[in-house]
Amino acid sequence: MLEMIKRFPEQILEAIRIANESQIRSLNIPITEVYVAGMGGSGIGGDFVASFFRNHLKVPYIVNKGYDPPAYIDKDSLVIVSSYSGNTEETLSSLNQMMSTGARIICVASGGKILQIAKENDLDFIQVTSGWASPRACLGYSIVAQMFILKKLGLVTLDFESELQSSVQLLKDETENIQEKAQHLANALFNKTVVIYCSDRIEPVALRFRQQINENSKRLCWHNVIPEMNHNELVGWRKNDESLAVLFLRNQDDRKQNKLRMDLTKDVVSHFAGTTIDLISKGNTLIEKCLYLVHLLDYVSLYLAELNQVDVVEVKVIDAFKAQLDLNK
Repeated sequence: MLEMIKRFPEQILEAIRIANESQIRSLNIPITEVYVAGMGGSGIGGDFVASFFRNHLKVPYIVNKGYDPPAYIDKDSLVIVSSYSGNTEETLSSLNQMMSTGARIICVASGGKILQIAKENDLDFIQVTSGWASPRACLGYSIVAQMFILKKLGLVTLDFESELQSSVQLLKDETENIQEKAQHLANALFNKTVVIYCSDRIEPVALRFRQQINENSKRLCWHNVIPEMNHNELVGWRKNDESLAVLFLRNQDDRKQNKLRMDLTKDVVSHFAGTTIDLISKGNTLIEKCLYLVHLLDYVSLYLAELNQVDVVEVKVIDAFKAQLDLNK
């Protein structure tokens, strides 16, 4: 896993090359929404793209992580089906159901049944590099492929490629600092149940770190967003619990009111949690800030796994779970 995390900047560059070389036919009619079907590391790529382009896309960008597509998918829909392996059960189910809707479907996969369906039905696709041992380490492929699909179809005009390039440079320039900061953060979070709070603008980062703690560090974790949690979860902070560590992800570009809410939230939870920590994003754009935090927090999850003395790669419980599903089909 260490080597896969280290290769994240190179993966972004490779994903840019693959996406640029992929052939995506233009839209014949205007679309009413973009619908992404994907699970896990592939699904969260859609969450990041939705956040990156929230102020640029003129149609909704909807990410669904389940078996069944909604009834509104039709000939006016653009559908992106994303699965690194190409064999994700839920995503395959969704794809098969959407084949008869007339929607414009574009697939992103390294191979598997999804790529086979795309080729057999003359669907456009982006084939990413296979061979990565952990699909969750392939986030760069998912994010970049979806961004370029939107660009090639004329749905976004933002010069995001230069922002991706500058993000890679930032990660390379900050490598030693990122690893050092990650180690300190892992030490502070060790033997704690981590709670992550951030603004809604960078929620995909919190979700990603939560899932990395689950899979890499083999620990439970939860996250919530400001301002929404100020209307509900805040009330739950009533008893001292030294086992809780609250990580506040700070984005310097958050609106002033959300920065104030973050400060006031920290004032409340600091009376009850064992540890509270601020982590400030680096970078000049939202894309740079998010990818910086993703890379740093991936390292944190790795170092936590080492402190927990667990195998960072294995997901035996998921493998056993899938086997049980197969037996009961």
